Amino acid sequence: MATIIGGIAASHTPTIGFAYDRDKRDDPVWAPIFAAFDPVRAWLAQQKPDVLLFIHNDHVTSFFFDHYSAFSLGVGGQWEVADEGAGARDLPAIGGDPAFAAHLGRSLMADEFDMSFFQRRPLDHGCFSPLSMLCPHEQAGGWPVKLVPLQVGVLQFPIPTARRCFRLGQALRRAVESYPEPLRVAIVATGGLSHQVHGERAGFNNTEWDQRFLDLFERDPERLAQMTHAEYAELGGVEGAEVIMWLVMRGALSSQVRCLHRSYYLPSMTGIASAVYQNLAQPATAAEQQRQAAHVNAQLAGVEKLQGSYPFTLERSVGAYRINQFLHALIEPVHRAAFLADEEAEFARAGLSDTERELLRRRDWRGLMHHGAIFFVLEKLGAVIGVSNLHIYAAMRGQSLEEFQRTRNAPGALYSVAGKEATGLSWASSPTA
Repeated sequence: MATIIGGIAASHTPTIGFAYDRDKRDDPVWAPIFAAFDPVRAWLAQQKPDVLLFIHNDHVTSFFFDHYSAFSLGVGGQWEVADEGAGARDLPAIGGDPAFAAHLGRSLMADEFDMSFFQRRPLDHGCFSPLSMLCPHEQAGGWPVKLVPLQVGVLQFPIPTARRCFRLGQALRRAVESYPEPLRVAIVATGGLSHQVHGERAGFNNTEWDQRFLDLFERDPERLAQMTHAEYAELGGVEGAEVIMWLVMRGALSSQVRCLHRSYYLPSMTGIASAVYQNLAQPATAAEQQRQAAHVNAQLAGVEKLQGSYPFTLERSVGAYRINQFLHALIEPVHRAAFLADEEAEFARAGLSDTERELLRRRDWRGLMHHGAIFFVLEKLGAVIGVSNLHIYAAMRGQSLEEFQRTRNAPGALYSVAGKEATGLSWASSPTA
Protein backbone atom coordinates (compact mmCIF):
# COMPACT_ATOMS: atom_id res chain seq x y z
CA MET A 1 0.00 0.00 0.00
CA ALA A 2 1.01 3.63 -0.30
CA THR A 3 2.56 5.24 2.78
CA ILE A 4 2.83 8.86 3.89
CA ILE A 5 6.45 9.16 5.00
CA GLY A 6 6.14 12.72 6.27
CA GLY A 7 5.20 16.28 5.57
CA ILE A 8 7.12 19.30 4.31
CA ALA A 9 6.03 22.87 4.87
CA ALA A 10 7.54 25.65 2.79
CA SER A 11 6.84 29.19 1.77
CA HIS A 12 6.35 29.68 -1.95
CA THR A 13 7.27 33.34 -2.38
CA PRO A 14 8.91 34.07 -5.77
CA THR A 15 11.86 35.33 -3.72
CA ILE A 16 12.95 31.70 -3.38
CA GLY A 17 12.94 31.00 -7.12
CA PHE A 18 14.65 34.34 -7.81
CA ALA A 19 17.50 33.45 -5.45
CA TYR A 20 17.87 29.99 -6.97
CA ASP A 21 17.82 31.11 -10.61
CA ARG A 22 20.43 33.78 -10.01
CA ASP A 23 22.67 31.51 -7.92
CA LYS A 24 22.77 33.77 -4.88
CA ARG A 25 23.83 31.06 -2.42
CA ASP A 26 26.98 32.99 -1.48
CA ASP A 27 25.26 36.35 -1.15
CA PRO A 28 24.80 37.11 2.58
CA VAL A 29 21.32 38.54 1.95
CA TRP A 30 20.08 35.41 0.19
CA ALA A 31 22.21 32.67 1.77
CA PRO A 32 19.76 32.03 4.67
CA ILE A 33 17.13 30.91 2.14
CA PHE A 34 19.43 28.20 0.80
CA ALA A 35 20.45 27.20 4.33
CA ALA A 36 16.79 26.81 5.26
CA PHE A 37 16.09 24.41 2.41
CA ASP A 38 19.30 22.34 2.58
CA PRO A 39 18.02 20.07 5.40
CA VAL A 40 14.74 19.53 3.57
CA ARG A 41 16.60 18.63 0.40
CA ALA A 42 18.79 16.22 2.37
CA TRP A 43 15.75 14.58 3.99
CA LEU A 44 14.13 14.02 0.60
CA ALA A 45 17.37 12.58 -0.79
CA GLN A 46 17.50 10.16 2.14
CA GLN A 47 13.82 9.20 2.12
CA LYS A 48 13.48 8.92 -1.65
CA PRO A 49 9.71 9.43 -2.01
CA ASP A 50 8.06 8.24 -5.19
CA VAL A 51 5.51 11.06 -5.27
CA LEU A 52 5.19 14.56 -3.84
CA LEU A 53 1.57 15.48 -3.14
CA PHE A 54 1.90 19.23 -3.51
CA ILE A 55 -0.60 21.57 -1.82
CA HIS A 56 -0.33 25.03 -3.36
CA ASN A 57 -2.29 27.90 -4.81
CA ASP A 58 -2.07 29.44 -8.24
CA HIS A 59 -1.51 33.21 -8.50
CA VAL A 60 -3.96 34.05 -11.31
CA THR A 61 -1.66 32.37 -13.82
CA SER A 62 -3.31 29.11 -14.90
CA PHE A 63 -6.55 29.60 -12.97
CA PHE A 64 -8.68 32.69 -13.53
CA PHE A 65 -11.95 33.97 -12.14
CA ASP A 66 -14.09 32.79 -15.05
CA HIS A 67 -14.15 29.50 -13.13
CA TYR A 68 -12.59 29.40 -9.68
CA SER A 69 -12.70 26.24 -7.59
CA ALA A 70 -11.98 25.58 -3.93
CA PHE A 71 -10.03 22.34 -4.41
CA SER A 72 -8.57 21.33 -7.78
CA LEU A 73 -6.62 18.10 -8.16
CA GLY A 74 -4.14 17.70 -11.00
CA VAL A 75 -4.58 14.33 -12.70
CA GLY A 76 -2.30 14.78 -15.74
CA GLY A 77 0.88 13.03 -16.73
CA GLN A 78 3.21 16.04 -16.85
CA TRP A 79 3.45 19.53 -15.39
CA GLU A 80 5.16 22.37 -17.21
CA VAL A 81 6.50 25.58 -15.70
CA ALA A 82 4.12 28.50 -16.15
CA ASP A 83 5.03 31.77 -17.82
CA GLU A 84 4.09 34.44 -15.28
CA GLY A 85 4.78 37.43 -17.48
CA ALA A 86 8.32 37.42 -18.84
CA GLY A 87 8.97 33.85 -19.90
CA ALA A 88 8.94 30.61 -17.94
CA ARG A 89 11.75 29.73 -15.56
CA ASP A 90 14.43 27.49 -16.99
CA LEU A 91 13.26 24.34 -15.24
CA PRO A 92 12.25 21.01 -16.78
CA ALA A 93 8.68 19.76 -16.64
CA ILE A 94 7.97 17.26 -13.87
CA GLY A 95 6.09 14.03 -14.34
CA GLY A 96 2.70 13.37 -12.79
CA ASP A 97 1.10 10.13 -11.61
CA PRO A 98 -2.36 9.89 -13.23
CA ALA A 99 -3.25 6.51 -11.71
CA PHE A 100 -2.47 7.64 -8.17
CA ALA A 101 -4.18 10.99 -8.74
CA ALA A 102 -7.32 9.28 -10.07
CA HIS A 103 -7.48 7.13 -6.95
CA LEU A 104 -7.11 10.21 -4.74
CA GLY A 105 -9.88 11.91 -6.69
CA ARG A 106 -12.26 8.98 -6.32
CA SER A 107 -11.54 8.69 -2.61
CA LEU A 108 -11.98 12.41 -1.91
CA MET A 109 -15.25 12.50 -3.84
CA ALA A 110 -16.44 9.42 -1.95
CA ASP A 111 -15.69 11.36 1.24
CA GLU A 112 -17.90 14.16 -0.13
CA PHE A 113 -15.21 16.68 -1.04
CA ASP A 114 -16.48 18.23 -4.26
CA MET A 115 -13.23 18.31 -6.19
CA SER A 116 -12.49 19.76 -9.56
CA PHE A 117 -9.83 18.15 -11.75
CA PHE A 118 -7.34 19.63 -14.18
CA GLN A 119 -4.82 18.56 -16.79
CA ARG A 120 -2.22 20.30 -18.91
CA ARG A 121 -2.21 23.55 -16.96
CA PRO A 122 1.28 24.86 -16.21
CA LEU A 123 2.16 25.44 -12.55
CA ASP A 124 3.44 28.80 -11.33
CA HIS A 125 5.67 29.85 -8.43
CA GLY A 126 3.17 28.48 -5.94
CA CYS A 127 4.63 25.10 -6.87
CA PHE A 128 7.94 25.55 -8.65
CA SER A 129 9.44 28.21 -6.37
CA PRO A 130 9.93 25.83 -3.42
CA LEU A 131 10.20 22.73 -5.63
CA SER A 132 13.33 24.05 -7.32
CA MET A 133 15.00 24.12 -3.89
CA LEU A 134 13.75 20.71 -2.80
CA CYS A 135 14.90 18.28 -5.48
CA PRO A 136 17.86 18.00 -7.86
CA HIS A 137 16.79 18.49 -11.45
CA GLU A 138 19.88 19.73 -13.24
CA GLN A 139 21.02 16.37 -14.62
CA ALA A 140 19.69 14.43 -17.58
CA GLY A 141 16.41 12.86 -16.69
CA GLY A 142 15.24 15.84 -14.66
CA TRP A 143 13.32 15.45 -11.42
CA PRO A 144 13.80 12.23 -9.40
CA VAL A 145 10.21 12.19 -8.18
CA LYS A 146 6.67 12.52 -9.54
CA LEU A 147 4.28 15.26 -8.52
CA VAL A 148 0.53 15.38 -7.95
CA PRO A 149 -0.63 18.99 -7.48
CA LEU A 150 -3.61 19.98 -5.36
CA GLN A 151 -4.48 23.62 -6.01
CA VAL A 152 -6.47 25.45 -3.34
CA GLY A 153 -8.45 28.55 -4.30
CA VAL A 154 -7.46 31.03 -1.59
CA LEU A 155 -7.52 34.31 -3.53
CA GLN A 156 -11.21 34.96 -4.15
CA PHE A 157 -13.39 34.93 -1.06
CA PRO A 158 -15.25 32.93 0.10
CA ILE A 159 -12.44 30.40 0.41
CA PRO A 160 -12.36 27.07 2.25
CA THR A 161 -12.29 27.34 6.03
CA ALA A 162 -9.24 26.33 8.00
CA ARG A 163 -11.32 23.47 9.42
CA ARG A 164 -12.26 22.28 5.92
CA CYS A 165 -8.60 22.23 4.90
CA PHE A 166 -7.73 20.19 7.99
CA ARG A 167 -10.50 17.72 7.22
CA LEU A 168 -9.37 17.49 3.62
CA GLY A 169 -5.99 16.39 4.93
CA GLN A 170 -7.62 13.67 7.01
CA ALA A 171 -9.46 12.48 3.91
CA LEU A 172 -6.21 12.54 1.94
CA ARG A 173 -4.62 10.25 4.50
CA ARG A 174 -7.40 7.70 3.99
CA ALA A 175 -7.03 8.09 0.24
CA VAL A 176 -3.27 7.58 0.21
CA GLU A 177 -3.31 4.64 2.59
CA SER A 178 -5.98 2.81 0.56
CA TYR A 179 -3.96 2.98 -2.68
CA PRO A 180 -2.78 -0.59 -3.35
CA GLU A 181 0.59 0.23 -4.92
CA PRO A 182 3.66 0.53 -2.62
CA LEU A 183 4.26 4.26 -3.12
CA ARG A 184 6.23 6.40 -0.69
CA VAL A 185 4.40 9.72 -0.53
CA ALA A 186 5.61 13.01 0.95
CA ILE A 187 2.99 15.73 1.37
CA VAL A 188 4.25 19.24 0.71
CA ALA A 189 2.22 22.26 1.88
CA THR A 190 3.20 25.68 0.60
CA GLY A 191 2.40 29.33 1.21
CA GLY A 192 2.99 32.07 3.77
CA LEU A 193 4.03 32.93 6.31
CA SER A 194 2.88 36.44 7.25
CA HIS A 195 2.61 38.89 4.37
CA GLN A 196 0.27 41.29 2.64
CA VAL A 197 0.92 42.48 -0.90
CA HIS A 198 -1.98 44.84 -1.55
CA GLY A 199 -3.42 48.09 -0.23
CA GLU A 200 -2.09 50.53 2.33
CA ARG A 201 -1.20 47.58 4.55
CA ALA A 202 1.21 46.17 1.93
CA GLY A 203 4.42 45.02 3.57
CA PHE A 204 2.74 43.91 6.79
CA ASN A 205 4.57 41.16 8.71
CA ASN A 206 4.20 39.63 12.15
CA THR A 207 7.21 37.57 13.20
CA GLU A 208 5.73 36.84 16.61
CA TRP A 209 2.64 35.32 15.01
CA ASP A 210 4.73 33.37 12.51
CA GLN A 211 6.60 31.66 15.34
CA ARG A 212 3.40 31.00 17.26
CA PHE A 213 1.77 29.57 14.15
CA LEU A 214 4.68 27.16 13.71
CA ASP A 215 4.38 26.08 17.36
CA LEU A 216 0.65 25.49 17.11
CA PHE A 217 0.97 23.78 13.74
CA GLU A 218 3.23 21.14 15.25
CA ARG A 219 1.58 20.68 18.65
CA ASP A 220 -2.02 21.92 18.51
CA PRO A 221 -3.37 22.16 14.94
CA GLU A 222 -6.94 22.05 16.26
CA ARG A 223 -6.47 25.61 17.56
CA LEU A 224 -5.50 26.72 14.05
CA ALA A 225 -8.45 24.88 12.50
CA GLN A 226 -10.86 26.92 14.66
CA MET A 227 -9.61 30.30 13.44
CA THR A 228 -11.50 32.44 10.93
CA HIS A 229 -10.08 34.03 7.81
CA ALA A 230 -10.37 37.43 9.46
CA GLU A 231 -8.27 36.24 12.40
CA TYR A 232 -5.63 34.90 10.05
CA ALA A 233 -5.67 38.17 8.10
CA GLU A 234 -5.33 40.28 11.24
CA LEU A 235 -2.40 38.27 12.55
CA GLY A 236 -0.61 37.40 9.32
CA GLY A 237 -1.94 39.63 6.54
CA VAL A 238 -4.72 38.96 4.06
CA GLU A 239 -2.47 37.02 1.67
CA GLY A 240 -0.79 35.38 4.66
CA ALA A 241 -4.11 33.65 5.37
CA GLU A 242 -3.07 31.15 2.68
CA VAL A 243 -1.31 29.22 5.46
CA ILE A 244 -4.60 27.38 5.91
CA MET A 245 -3.19 25.20 3.10
CA TRP A 246 -0.63 23.92 5.58
CA LEU A 247 -3.49 22.38 7.52
CA VAL A 248 -4.19 20.05 4.59
CA MET A 249 -0.77 18.52 5.11
CA ARG A 250 -1.08 18.53 8.89
CA GLY A 251 -4.44 16.77 8.75
CA ALA A 252 -2.88 13.99 6.67
CA LEU A 253 -0.28 13.24 9.36
CA SER A 254 -0.57 11.58 12.74
CA SER A 255 -1.92 13.63 15.65
CA GLN A 256 1.58 13.65 17.13
CA VAL A 257 4.47 14.39 14.77
CA ARG A 258 8.21 14.79 15.17
CA CYS A 259 9.64 18.04 13.82
CA LEU A 260 12.95 17.19 12.15
CA HIS A 261 13.72 20.66 10.86
CA ARG A 262 12.32 24.16 11.23
CA SER A 263 13.64 27.47 9.95
CA TYR A 264 12.43 31.05 9.55
CA TYR A 265 13.80 34.06 7.70
CA LEU A 266 12.22 37.43 6.87
CA PRO A 267 14.27 39.17 4.17
CA SER A 268 11.59 41.40 2.68
CA MET A 269 7.86 40.89 2.09
CA THR A 270 7.17 37.34 3.30
CA GLY A 271 8.19 35.33 6.32
CA ILE A 272 9.98 32.41 4.68
CA ALA A 273 9.68 29.16 6.59
CA SER A 274 10.62 25.57 5.89
CA ALA A 275 9.97 22.54 8.04
CA VAL A 276 9.96 18.74 7.93
CA TYR A 277 7.59 16.62 10.01
CA GLN A 278 7.98 12.89 10.49
CA ASN A 279 4.70 11.00 10.31
CA LEU A 280 4.33 8.81 13.41
CA ALA A 281 1.12 7.09 12.32
CA GLN A 282 0.88 3.33 12.45
CA PRO A 283 0.32 1.73 9.04
CA ALA A 284 -3.29 1.23 8.08
CA THR A 285 -4.54 -2.26 8.84
CA ALA A 286 -5.76 -4.59 6.11
CA ALA A 287 -9.32 -4.10 7.34
CA GLU A 288 -8.99 -0.30 7.18
CA GLN A 289 -7.60 -0.50 3.66
CA GLN A 290 -10.37 -2.81 2.50
CA ARG A 291 -13.06 -0.65 4.08
CA GLN A 292 -11.80 2.52 2.41
CA ALA A 293 -11.29 0.75 -0.93
CA ALA A 294 -14.90 -0.45 -0.82
CA HIS A 295 -16.02 3.07 0.11
CA VAL A 296 -14.03 4.59 -2.77
CA ASN A 297 -15.51 2.22 -5.34
CA ALA A 298 -19.07 2.03 -3.97
CA GLN A 299 -20.68 4.56 -6.30
CA LEU A 300 -19.74 2.77 -9.53
CA ALA A 301 -19.80 -0.77 -8.14
CA GLY A 302 -21.74 -2.98 -10.56
CA VAL A 303 -21.84 -0.46 -13.40
CA GLU A 304 -19.79 -2.84 -15.52
CA LYS A 305 -22.91 -5.02 -15.77
CA LEU A 306 -24.62 -2.35 -17.87
CA GLN A 307 -23.69 -3.62 -21.31
CA GLY A 308 -22.72 -0.88 -23.73
CA SER A 309 -22.13 1.70 -20.98
CA TYR A 310 -18.83 3.52 -20.49
CA PRO A 311 -18.73 6.06 -17.62
CA PHE A 312 -16.35 8.91 -18.42
CA THR A 313 -13.83 8.35 -15.65
CA LEU A 314 -10.68 10.31 -14.84
CA GLU A 315 -8.68 7.53 -16.46
CA ARG A 316 -10.63 7.91 -19.73
CA SER A 317 -10.33 11.68 -19.50
CA VAL A 318 -6.54 11.57 -19.15
CA GLY A 319 -6.08 8.88 -21.80
CA ALA A 320 -8.23 10.60 -24.42
CA TYR A 321 -7.49 14.23 -23.54
CA ARG A 322 -5.95 15.02 -26.93
CA ILE A 323 -8.88 13.98 -29.10
CA ASN A 324 -11.45 15.46 -26.72
CA GLN A 325 -9.54 18.74 -26.76
CA PHE A 326 -9.40 18.65 -30.56
CA LEU A 327 -13.15 18.14 -30.89
CA HIS A 328 -13.99 20.61 -28.13
CA ALA A 329 -12.09 23.31 -30.07
CA LEU A 330 -14.78 23.11 -32.75
CA ILE A 331 -16.86 25.49 -30.62
CA GLU A 332 -14.47 28.23 -31.81
CA PRO A 333 -15.24 29.62 -35.28
CA VAL A 334 -11.59 29.77 -36.33
CA HIS A 335 -11.06 26.07 -35.58
CA ARG A 336 -14.34 25.12 -37.28
CA ALA A 337 -13.34 26.95 -40.42
CA ALA A 338 -9.87 25.40 -40.45
CA PHE A 339 -11.31 21.92 -39.94
CA LEU A 340 -13.81 22.29 -42.78
CA ALA A 341 -11.12 23.70 -45.07
CA ASP A 342 -8.46 21.03 -44.45
CA GLU A 343 -9.09 18.22 -42.00
CA GLU A 344 -5.71 16.58 -42.54
CA ALA A 345 -3.82 19.77 -41.77
CA GLU A 346 -5.81 20.15 -38.55
CA PHE A 347 -5.10 16.54 -37.58
CA ALA A 348 -1.40 17.22 -38.01
CA ARG A 349 -1.53 20.52 -36.15
CA ALA A 350 -3.18 18.83 -33.17
CA GLY A 351 -0.70 15.95 -33.17
CA LEU A 352 -3.42 13.31 -33.37
CA SER A 353 -2.32 9.69 -33.50
CA ASP A 354 -2.79 7.58 -36.62
CA THR A 355 -5.64 5.75 -34.85
CA GLU A 356 -7.39 8.99 -33.94
CA ARG A 357 -7.04 10.36 -37.48
CA GLU A 358 -8.50 7.22 -39.02
CA LEU A 359 -11.43 7.18 -36.60
CA LEU A 360 -12.23 10.78 -37.54
CA ARG A 361 -11.81 10.17 -41.28
CA ARG A 362 -14.30 7.29 -41.12
CA ARG A 363 -16.67 9.23 -38.85
CA ASP A 364 -16.54 6.10 -36.70
CA TRP A 365 -18.76 7.35 -33.90
CA ARG A 366 -18.71 4.16 -31.88
CA GLY A 367 -14.99 3.72 -32.40
CA LEU A 368 -14.37 7.29 -31.23
CA MET A 369 -16.42 6.64 -28.12
CA HIS A 370 -14.55 3.41 -27.40
CA HIS A 371 -11.30 5.34 -27.85
CA GLY A 372 -12.38 7.72 -25.07
CA ALA A 373 -14.16 10.61 -26.80
CA ILE A 374 -17.06 11.79 -24.68
CA PHE A 375 -20.41 12.05 -26.48
CA PHE A 376 -20.70 15.79 -25.90
CA VAL A 377 -17.74 16.54 -28.15
CA LEU A 378 -18.98 14.06 -30.74
CA GLU A 379 -22.24 15.99 -31.05
CA LYS A 380 -20.18 19.12 -31.70
CA LEU A 381 -18.42 17.36 -34.57
CA GLY A 382 -21.83 16.26 -35.84
CA ALA A 383 -23.09 19.84 -35.78
CA VAL A 384 -20.08 21.02 -37.79
CA ILE A 385 -20.36 18.37 -40.52
CA GLY A 386 -24.19 18.30 -40.69
CA VAL A 387 -24.89 15.05 -38.87
CA SER A 388 -27.80 14.93 -36.42
CA ASN A 389 -27.57 13.59 -32.89
CA LEU A 390 -29.89 10.76 -33.96
CA HIS A 391 -27.40 9.64 -36.61
CA ILE A 392 -24.75 9.38 -33.89
CA TYR A 393 -27.06 7.52 -31.48
CA ALA A 394 -27.89 5.01 -34.20
CA ALA A 395 -24.22 4.47 -35.00
CA MET A 396 -23.51 3.87 -31.29
CA ARG A 397 -26.04 1.03 -31.34
CA GLY A 398 -24.77 -0.39 -34.61
CA GLN A 399 -28.06 0.43 -36.37
CA SER A 400 -29.11 2.42 -39.38
CA LEU A 401 -30.83 5.72 -38.74
CA GLU A 402 -34.13 4.22 -39.86
CA GLU A 403 -33.77 1.22 -37.53
CA PHE A 404 -33.02 3.48 -34.58
CA GLN A 405 -35.86 5.87 -35.34
CA ARG A 406 -38.32 3.01 -35.20
CA THR A 407 -37.42 2.62 -31.51
CA ARG A 408 -38.45 6.23 -30.75
CA ASN A 409 -41.88 7.56 -29.80
CA ALA A 410 -41.54 10.29 -32.45
CA PRO A 411 -39.66 8.59 -35.30
CA GLY A 412 -39.45 11.74 -37.39
CA ALA A 413 -37.70 13.89 -34.77
CA LEU A 414 -34.15 14.78 -35.81
CA TYR A 415 -32.05 17.44 -34.08
CA SER A 416 -28.55 18.58 -33.23
CA VAL A 417 -26.73 21.31 -31.28
CA ALA A 418 -25.98 23.16 -34.53
CA GLY A 419 -26.45 26.91 -34.30
CA LYS A 420 -27.28 29.70 -36.72
CA GLU A 421 -24.15 29.21 -38.85
CA ALA A 422 -24.96 25.59 -39.68
CA THR A 423 -25.19 24.64 -43.33
CA GLY A 424 -25.92 21.41 -45.11
CA LEU A 425 -28.46 20.11 -42.60
CA SER A 426 -30.59 18.38 -45.22
CA TRP A 427 -32.30 16.27 -42.60
CA ALA A 428 -33.57 19.41 -40.83
CA SER A 429 -35.91 20.44 -43.64
CA SER A 430 -37.21 17.13 -44.94
CA PRO A 431 -38.91 14.61 -42.62
CA THR A 432 -37.38 11.18 -42.43
CA ALA A 433 -39.71 8.19 -42.20
